Amino acid sequence: MSRDLITDIGAEAVRANLDRVRAEIAAAGRDPREVQILAAVKYVAVDQLELLAQAGLTLLGENRAQDLVVKAGAHPGRFTWDFIGQLQSRKVREVIPHVRYIHSVASDSVLRQLERHASPAGVEVLVEVNVAGEPGKSGVSSGALGPFLGRCPVPVVGLTTMPPLASTPEDSRPYFAALRALAERHGLRHLSMGTSQDYLVAVQEGATIVRLGTHLYAPQDPGRS
Repeated sequence: MSRDLITDIGAEAVRANLDRVRAEIAAAGRDPREVQILAAVKYVAVDQLELLAQAGLTLLGENRAQDLVVKAGAHPGRFTWDFIGQLQSRKVREVIPHVRYIHSVASDSVLRQLERHASPAGVEVLVEVNVAGEPGKSGVSSGALGPFLGRCPVPVVGLTTMPPLASTPEDSRPYFAALRALAERHGLRHLSMGTSQDYLVAVQEGATIVRLGTHLYAPQDPGRS
């Protein structure tokens, strides 16, 4: 089911939400400068992106290749873009010119396309790991990670995962901790994990990039201090 685009972003509200997120990261025991806040813009209309920049958000993530091309093209040089959705191998060539990182590399077909189209000084990637071993879910298994990293033709800077659906953020902690252990074992510096629902647990477990959407865009509650 499709979801309506967000067309009524308020820069002041987003700036206040961003300040609150940074304060919450500090309260969780991390230096906010060590955690990149990536604004997930899958549902943000292209004409609203400038308001994000006004609010201080310049690192954006898009889930769909065709929308990434349109949004990045509409604001050349204004933002740093990451691709955070499931990447079809046939879309690799389209995505590469626009992004800093691809967060979702998890198949040999994508590796082959990266080898064909990525220049030596081009895109860097994060490998998606199916830490929970959920059947039918995308991601490299923990046991297959080492060989997969060895086959990747471009620099791997980190790992990412989406934990199983959970009723509380705390339920995701074991999966975030497991991803951190894998990154440490393989000498990778970035952990892209945590969304609006569970990012503080992810931060406590070592996230260096958190992907936030609704938590950033929600209007301010007048009763919130």
